[in-house]
This record gives sequence, C-alpha cells and structure tokens, in this order.
Amino acid sequence: MKPIELYKALLKQFGEQLWWPVTDAGEITPTYKKRKHLTEKQKLEICIGAILTQNTDWENVMKALENLSKAGLLSCEKIASSRQETIAKLVKPSGYFNQKAKRLKLFSQYLKNNYNYSINKMFSKPIAELRLELLSLHGIGNETADDIILYAAEKPAFVVDAYTTRFAKRFFKLPTTDYVEVKAFFESQLPKNTQLFNEFHALLVEHGKRFCKKKPNCSGCFLKTNCCFAKGNN
Repeated sequence: MKPIELYKALLKQFGEQLWWPVTDAGEITPTYKKRKHLTEKQKLEICIGAILTQNTDWENVMKALENLSKAGLLSCEKIASSRQETIAKLVKPSGYFNQKAKRLKLFSQYLKNNYNYSINKMFSKPIAELRLELLSLHGIGNETADDIILYAAEKPAFVVDAYTTRFAKRFFKLPTTDYVEVKAFFESQLPKNTQLFNEFHALLVEHGKRFCKKKPNCSGCFLKTNCCFAKGNN
C-alpha cells in the first residue's frame, strides 16, 4: 500500500480530523471545525499551541490556552510585554511551564523586533527559508517548526511525531527513525498539498492512539493485512 492509498484508507475509516483547533472571536476554548481562512490571531494561537504541546498532550495545552484567553494574553503584543512569571503561571497545565513561558516570550519578542508583530509577514517567506528561520529560534525544533509551517502558515510541510515515526517503521518497514528522513519519505511519496499533509498527519495520530500504540493492537487494526509488522507477527 502506497502512502496516498494509506491516506485514503485512514480518511475513510476515521473521517476528517479538522486540525488545528483554534479559538473563535468571543470564545475562550479552541474548537475543531472547517474554516476557510485563519485570522492572524488564530495563526499566532497555533504557534503558541505548537510550543506548548511539546512533551505533553493536547488536553493540557487546551487548559493553558484557555488560561491565556481568560487573562487577555493570547496575543503577541501581550506576551512580549508580560512578565515571564505571569505567563508561566498561566501555561502551567502544559508542563515545563518555565521553559515554555520563556520560549513564548522570546518568540513574541522576535516577531516584535523583526516583523512588527505581524506573523503574516514572517509567513510570506518560502518554506525552506521559513523553516530555517524557525529552527534558529530558541526552543523550536523540527516538529514544532513543521507544525507552525503546516497549520499556521498553511504551507505543505509534513509533520513527523512519535506516532508517525512508529507507524512508518512498522507499516512501511522504514529503516530509520530520523526526523528528516521520515519527513523526506512521506513528502517524496505524496503530492505537495497542504490540506492532504494536514489531514494525513492528524489521521496517523488518531490511528496511533487507537491501534498503533507502543504495545500495538494489531488484531483489531483494519490495516493489518497491509502492515509489515502485523504480517510478521502472524
């Protein structure tokens, strides 16, 4: 089964995942829904969420984002001008809150100093240039950079996480777990389409949570007849 066929099978099984959830005007909780366009504030919120979701689950990030919303700090200007200790208290549910508060503040200050707070100006750059710039910032690694490029900048960059790496190793028998190599595998096998990359990543996460766990549930998996790992265990 080729990656594009896998994508179609996952989509048929689970349906659209509608990532990345963001907060609408007048609300404090991010929601999953189809949106034709993201506002600049929502794009920034995705950047904030991408930093907060490092080493934690999304439920904890939601609590942190709600805290920032309630405090009126879900903006680049407010974060840049706020005390790091204040931000840390608000994002505490996401874990590693002192580190993450520092990263959020530095990211916001970088946007202030280089783009006059405009995330759209930063996102106007070509993917390769934007990715290198993001990776140069404190606390932003490969996965966070690609999260920002795909979901906030809405450009086709395939995101690799623990679910993706585990799946690629088991299903495709990929001989590497290196981030860049796994990313290159998927991007070389798929049309460069932002929506496809968006849904595919989200679907792989959903499949990983249900079936391809650390201790896999191969017996209940609808992909087992095509999976190298499952076939090898039969």
